[in-house]
Amino acid sequence: MQNNFETVNVLGLDFIKATQTEFLEQLKRDSQTKANRFIVTANPEIVLAAKADLAYAKTIRSADYVTADGIGIIKGAKILGEPLPERLTGYDTLIALLSFANKHQKRVFFLGARPAVLQQVLTKVATNYPNLVISGSCDGYFKDEAKVAEQIKQAEPDFVFVALGFPKQEFFIAKYQDLASAIWMGVGGSFDVLSGQTKRAPKWWIDHHLEWAYRLLKEPSRFFRMLALPKYLLLVYRKKYLKY
Repeated sequence: MQNNFETVNVLGLDFIKATQTEFLEQLKRDSQTKANRFIVTANPEIVLAAKADLAYAKTIRSADYVTADGIGIIKGAKILGEPLPERLTGYDTLIALLSFANKHQKRVFFLGARPAVLQQVLTKVATNYPNLVISGSCDGYFKDEAKVAEQIKQAEPDFVFVALGFPKQEFFIAKYQDLASAIWMGVGGSFDVLSGQTKRAPKWWIDHHLEWAYRLLKEPSRFFRMLALPKYLLLVYRKKYLKY
């Protein structure tokens, strides 16, 4: 990891200690200087996955910025006595970077999601960010990974947004990051929200840190995924009181 931010360790992963504004300003500087950067937006599920998979943990630790995407990370850091300033959500970062790319006519590559969702994303981006250059795209159902990597290389992007879900998106970025001097970011399900397929929680729910509850109400099938949160908090308290 190489960045100018202090970090807070939460169950083995170092999260940058930055506000959304500070983080975005750093990314803008990185982009303007053609710095190659790898961003991981981590929530409790990703922390647990990293604890269970040493290769995944190593991949995340190779990132330049690991951000607290999830109120669980904020709560965990506070319990451990090293609070983080605020959530740095992947979706909000994505939208801010699209606006920046539009302003500066940056080149963007979109990778991931279902074909129909990706097409809706490309249509919305072309409409809402007309000065941004869509340098290439590929849905998440590709068979030939090397071919996609070559496509990214030829596109010469300034930003690569990878919506393959964890851990696949982080493994992909770590493997191919050197092919383009760009800001690479795993964005999970953000393409679904950007396309309009999935509705993001209203502002009240977000402001009250209840975005997870809203998503559970809308998608009850997420219940078993949500069980990661109490398991994660149990590990945080174990770390606090038992020191392991």
